[in-house]
Amino acid sequence: MNIAVVGTGYVGLVTGTCFAETGNNVVCIDIDSTKVAKLKSGQITIFEPGLEKLFERNLNEGRLSFTTSLAEGIANAQIIFLALPTPPGADGSADLKYILGVANDLGSILNKNNYTVIIDKSTVPVGTAEKVRLAITNAALIANPHGDGLGEAAFDVVSNPEFLREGVAVADFMKPDRVVIGTSSNKAKEIMSELYAPFVRSGNPVIFMNEKSAELTKYAANSFLATKITFMNEIARLCELVGADVDMVRKGIGSDDRIGKRFLFSGIGYGGSCFPKDVQALIHSSKEVAYDFKILNAVTEVNELQKTVLIPKIEKYFGGNIKGKHFALWGLAFKPNTDDIREAPALYIIDALLNAGATVTAFDPEAMPNVQAEIGDKITYAKNQYEALQNADALIIATEWSVFRTPDFVKIENTLTNKAIFDGRNLFDLHTLQKLGFHYESIGREAISPLIPQGGL
Repeated sequence: MNIAVVGTGYVGLVTGTCFAETGNNVVCIDIDSTKVAKLKSGQITIFEPGLEKLFERNLNEGRLSFTTSLAEGIANAQIIFLALPTPPGADGSADLKYILGVANDLGSILNKNNYTVIIDKSTVPVGTAEKVRLAITNAALIANPHGDGLGEAAFDVVSNPEFLREGVAVADFMKPDRVVIGTSSNKAKEIMSELYAPFVRSGNPVIFMNEKSAELTKYAANSFLATKITFMNEIARLCELVGADVDMVRKGIGSDDRIGKRFLFSGIGYGGSCFPKDVQALIHSSKEVAYDFKILNAVTEVNELQKTVLIPKIEKYFGGNIKGKHFALWGLAFKPNTDDIREAPALYIIDALLNAGATVTAFDPEAMPNVQAEIGDKITYAKNQYEALQNADALIIATEWSVFRTPDFVKIENTLTNKAIFDGRNLFDLHTLQKLGFHYESIGREAISPLIPQGGL
């Protein structure tokens, strides 16, 4: 099939590359000429494990191409994906200006004689498919006031939300656990079934529903996962107060298949491009129909507090004052295997430390350029995780990169001024850290201090 993907951000580039990998001819379109030039030259513009190999192969074999021209990009397209940003407004609503802007442009250039399926791949509020349909229809009438417009037979608008996890997005796309498609058109349904057939050969479902249900499904899925994370963070706080261990509680409830094992790890809150934005958007959509979504309001409130839950622990260790202290920070991305720092808890920790008069040296395998672009030289950036420890009074862990999981504790001990680790991702075993003589605090588990040898010091 001939496919156009409008937008070469995270979703657009993964979508375009993966469809090209199954033999489709894909043209990706973006107004950012610098980005398009990089992509044309073979320079991938996002970090996502496994994507670069597919990108290079399909670019070299001519199935994947890039342009800044919408008209050129859609000229032969049977299917057009809209993979455009929907940034949150001040009230939490999803801003549709980019999607509706492209819809207006499509209305003036679509060929009414060639049936086209236009697909909302972006995460959008309920009712967006209808707004896109109207925008295209109205723009076509304005462009050709003396004609009969595009007509209902010329195109359909479909909702096909993505469920890609950063860090494993290629696997999620190539072997999806489900594909959700919202359409009331039998013709569009046939085309979408053919398009996704190579990805569901193992029998995972393609679930058809109406457009509004598909739009709501994406928000409901992300909001539920955010709720699971936040619930466990609340349990973690309770564990610390009553002397329970959140890891044991997690195992105890996660073995119940009604609950499941995933998204039950406590930590310093969720971040990224999806959960914060989607939870806020669903809250806003609920308000528009006069519904008070109490659970999600609580989820948002708890998550904001959770991002800096380590700070009081750190301040207590240093006698209530961290002014003049210097901290090593491992991890800046909101999760491992990505360079995405949107709503990353590490940024909130940095702000809290700097506001308290402390200084920070950070290391992250991928996200340091993005942090430096956002906050500049407010902190120092290390070449590796151990360099970050130089002259540091304590180590803080904010992202669970694999490289942090089994560090050289002797090197940490010999470099840190104090043998103190504050772990926002519960990477280490409590008893191991105690035997090694560290002061170690994590989330939802007891604080560990060095063992005192038998007979005293």
